[in-house]
Amino acid sequence: MLSAEDNEMLTRVGPGTPMGELFRRFWLPALVTTEIPERNGPPIRIRLLGEDLVAFRDSAGQVGIIAARCPHRLAPLFFGRNEDGGLRCAYHGWKFSTDGTCLDMPNEPPQRQFKQRITQLAYPTREQGGVVWVYMGPVSVMPDEIPQFEWVQAPEGHQFVAKWLQRSNWCQGMEGEIDTSHISFLHSMKEVYNPEALVAQSPSVLEKAALDGAPRLTLLETPYGFNYGSRRAYDGQYYWRVTRWLFPMYSLIPGTAHGGAGRCWVPVDDEHTFTFHYQCRDDRPFDEAEIAQFYRGGGFPPRMERTRFALGDGTIIDTWVPTANLENDYLIDRQMQRDVNFTGIWGVNEQDRSLQEGMRPIVDRSKEHLGTADIAVLSARRLLLNMAKKLMKGIEPTPPHDPASYNLRPLEVIDPQDDFRSILEKYDATLGAAAF
Repeated sequence: MLSAEDNEMLTRVGPGTPMGELFRRFWLPALVTTEIPERNGPPIRIRLLGEDLVAFRDSAGQVGIIAARCPHRLAPLFFGRNEDGGLRCAYHGWKFSTDGTCLDMPNEPPQRQFKQRITQLAYPTREQGGVVWVYMGPVSVMPDEIPQFEWVQAPEGHQFVAKWLQRSNWCQGMEGEIDTSHISFLHSMKEVYNPEALVAQSPSVLEKAALDGAPRLTLLETPYGFNYGSRRAYDGQYYWRVTRWLFPMYSLIPGTAHGGAGRCWVPVDDEHTFTFHYQCRDDRPFDEAEIAQFYRGGGFPPRMERTRFALGDGTIIDTWVPTANLENDYLIDRQMQRDVNFTGIWGVNEQDRSLQEGMRPIVDRSKEHLGTADIAVLSARRLLLNMAKKLMKGIEPTPPHDPASYNLRPLEVIDPQDDFRSILEKYDATLGAAAF
C-alpha cells in the first residue's frame, strides 16, 4: 500500500505541488484541434493542472491558451471578442494576443495607457497530430519537441484522437490502463459475444485468452518508463500482451493491427481528468465508417456529448461528457449482467469509468491490499514519485527531452516462448513506428 503522504504527492497537481511541477515539465495534450476549428472563433473554457484558462484561435490561426480572467477587473475572458489578432475582454475592451501581450486598453486615454506593463499569463502551444499541446513549466527547461508518437507524426486523416472528461483523479484512469488482469473480469463476455466490447486485433483470441484470469506479469524498466508483459495460457502456447507505459501518463496498448493506440490522462484538477484516446493507421486514412464506429462508444471513446460542465467549485469548462455516468449508474442493465457480460455495462470505457470514478474522486491508497497482479501499478507509482522527489531537489527529468523515445508500438502475439525478455528480443525490433 501507499502511505497517505505519498498518495497526497501522487495525486495533487496544482501549482507548486511536486506532481504538478513534474507534469509541467512535459508538453501535454490540452485540446483536440476540432474544439477550436475557426480563426477568430469563440474561445472555450478549460482547466489544466488546477489552473483556469481560455483557449482561442487568432486571426493567423495560432492557438492561444491564456489565463481565464482579464487582469483589469478579473472579468471572464470567455465572453470576449476574438478579433483582429487577439481576444478582447467584453467588460472594458482590454485585448490580449496568444502570447499574453496586452494589445489595447481602450478605456484609458492614449496618454495614460500602460499596456506595456501588463502581461496576461499565457502558455506556449504547438499543434500536431490533431491535438493542441501546451507547455506550462519554466521556459528555461522547455523541451524542444513534443513526444513523437507514431500517431503524432502520421499524416492528417491517418490518426484518430478523441477526448472526454473523467470524473476522478488522473491516477485512477492511468492505473486502470496498466492493470491487465482486469480484462479477464471487467471486460469479459458470457454466452453472447459482442466484438464491439473488445479491443484485440482478433477478438476471438482475447475471448479465449481471457479465460486465464491470472496472467503471469513481467516488467522491465526503460528510460521512457517501462515495458509490461502479460502472459496467458493459450492452446498450448502463450498469448502475450506487451504494454508500453511512458512518462508521465501515456500508454501504448495492444489491439490495433496497423499502428499504435493508447490513452493518456491529463489532470484538469485533483478530481477531474481529460482522457485522450489516440490511434493511427500506417496503411491508409481512417474512413467514415470507421470513425462512425468509434463514436458508437463500444470501446474508446465512450458515448458522449459536447456540453458545458460545472466543476466542484462551480467553474464551468467546455468539454465532452460521457452519457453513461455516475448519475445514471453507467446505464447498468442487470439482465445483461446475467446473460451477456460480466458487468451489465455496455462499452469498454464505460465499464472502466464505473469502477474508477466509483472509487471516489481520489482513492485512499493507504487502505489497499495489493498483490502480484499489481506490479505495473506499483512500478508506475514508484517511478513517478521518485522523479517528482528528484525534481524537488533540483534534478530535472530527462524523458521530456527525448521525444524520439515515444516512437513505439505495443505488442500482441501468440508464441510458445515463455520468457518475456526472449519475446522482446524476438519481436521488438519490428515494433518501431512507421516512418511517415
